[in-house]
Amino acid sequence: MIRLCIDTSIGTSVAVTDGSIIRAEVNEFDSMRHAEVIGDLIRAACDAAGVSHHEIEAVVAGVGPGPFTGLRVGLAAASAYSVGANIPLLSVVSHDAIAVELGEDLLADEVEFVVTTDARRREIAWSRYVVLDPAARPAERFVRADGPELAKADDALLPHVPRIDADHVSAGRLGLLAQAAFENDTELPPFLPLYLRSPDVTMSTGPKRVS
Repeated sequence: MIRLCIDTSIGTSVAVTDGSIIRAEVNEFDSMRHAEVIGDLIRAACDAAGVSHHEIEAVVAGVGPGPFTGLRVGLAAASAYSVGANIPLLSVVSHDAIAVELGEDLLADEVEFVVTTDARRREIAWSRYVVLDPAARPAERFVRADGPELAKADDALLPHVPRIDADHVSAGRLGLLAQAAFENDTELPPFLPLYLRSPDVTMSTGPKRVS
């Protein structure tokens, strides 16, 4: 199945996957330009993968955790694409995609590890993973045992567990997780953003009283 994968929980990442193959991935690492680049990256990923929009069979969205302003750009784009093309919309926790990438390169000998991302306001979002089978393919090596949750950036977070402070989420790895869930008949999370806290801006309760 050919999937368009989108994540804006840190920077902006867009990929096209075909089953367990990442056919193309393009990234913008600036964490302040999600809205400006998302459309161009979708086009660039499809062009690099050599697929037309009519060939996309599903959309995979990274649901965070992430700051409100950036994360909602990717979720809106994924939802709009899904509705416009009348194709399924799938959800993956963004920290899980980081864990997949780590499983490919860094953590073959670990039994557990913690992934963190910047949540701003001197806080981090964190998730703890337990390695189930180091010999399995990366999307099936681990299970998320805790999180995502918020913590203060200077907290001594599970000091006995290896910690990786990530600054990028690979949209391609979202697609690998979606494929693994499909093959194993496991349920993906609902399409609900993991903001972990309320946005800075709140709805007005009406005009202020003038005295």
